[in-house]
Amino acid sequence: MSSSGTAAQDPSQFVPRSMLFADVEEEFDATRRLLEGYPVDADADWRPHEKSMCLSTLAGHIASLPDFARIIAAEPERNMAEHPYVPPSAKTRDELVALFDDRRAAARTAMGALDAAGLQASWRLRNGDTVYFQGPRHLLLRRFLVSHTAHHRGQLTVYYRLLGVPVPGIYGPTADQG
Repeated sequence: MSSSGTAAQDPSQFVPRSMLFADVEEEFDATRRLLEGYPVDADADWRPHEKSMCLSTLAGHIASLPDFARIIAAEPERNMAEHPYVPPSAKTRDELVALFDDRRAAARTAMGALDAAGLQASWRLRNGDTVYFQGPRHLLLRRFLVSHTAHHRGQLTVYYRLLGVPVPGIYGPTADQG
């Protein structure tokens, strides 16, 4: 038993990285397709509701999410009170895709550098005393690279639909693809 009262995990019993993250590249490809469809002539400050992020902020957030792989791999925690999130300033399709490609490459490198013990090590995202996420790195990598990204991609597809922008396929063809 560890000092927290839970059984220590044996790294040799850990699921291989190739199985744990087998779908991440497909998720990255889906995200890139969505960003490649970013409307070149849309109002970057458009939002469907006053509580919603504006178009460029949401797209920039999606493009930058792979950076969490680097942060999760390199740090034991991230305190947003000390390192506040600043949305990237990319506003054009080319800037968004370039930002995403850069963050995607960094994510691959960061994930490749983690061994089984590193993937099982605890990581936490907090803002001062408020903890948003805490758990093993492998779980939080999946949460940010797959689940959190899919959530925001869904939002952006709704923005596209409302703006009359063709929605690219994420998990299959859309009505815009026939």
